[in-house]
Amino acid sequence: MNYVSQATPKRPLTTLQKGVNKKVTVRLKSDIEYKGKMNNVDSYMNLIMTDAEEISNGKTVANYGRVIVRGNNVLFIKLENEL
Repeated sequence: MNYVSQATPKRPLTTLQKGVNKKVTVRLKSDIEYKGKMNNVDSYMNLIMTDAEEISNGKTVANYGRVIVRGNNVLFIKLENEL
């Protein structure tokens, strides 16, 4: 008999909620990218970020205190690994 390890499937929203108060990179469908600390996320993937900066071509083009991103504009959210 072959035993296949069946891990519990990861749920994206649960993973995002565990990332609250951590650094994230968010890319919008319009190719605008923000980096900052994710303060909150809801079931629609609406985000509140603080200490956010707008990134274009790998360079910071603007700094914002707080950014609210509507979930339907999000292309992807990357949780940054903190060292």
